[in-house]
Amino acid sequence: MTLAAAAAPVTADAPCSYAFEVGCAPDRSRVGCLRQITAAYLALWDLTGSLADDVVVAVSELVSNAVVHGRGDVSLHVRYAAGDLQIEVTDANPVPAELHHAGDDEDSGRGLFLIATLAQDWGVNNGGRTTWCRFRVPTGGP
Repeated sequence: MTLAAAAAPVTADAPCSYAFEVGCAPDRSRVGCLRQITAAYLALWDLTGSLADDVVVAVSELVSNAVVHGRGDVSLHVRYAAGDLQIEVTDANPVPAELHHAGDDEDSGRGLFLIATLAQDWGVNNGGRTTWCRFRVPTGGP
């Protein structure tokens, strides 16, 4: 697993910008590791409570989708700047993630529905390889 982090400003025009990126093999056991890493960075950035819980759930769902449905290594990038926190998960599969409505008897298929419910916005870019979501951080963050 590779980890790169920036606790100092990422851009000159956003003095309170933070980011980290983690890459890993597509292994289900890595999902928990990435949740823990995300929670640690959120605490470092003084982002706690239900927002932090929602962000960790989003990371878990997006990384799980990449591990199960993607191809190749998985990359998680989390960026916090100007009141927005964006999560991006990338793999090598060009087939974009799609929101499905799982039936009551299905064991899975609710991840993106959960993301759409928790996050302010979500989408797919990078030719379908990156799925992202964005959370609005209330004023009073770090």
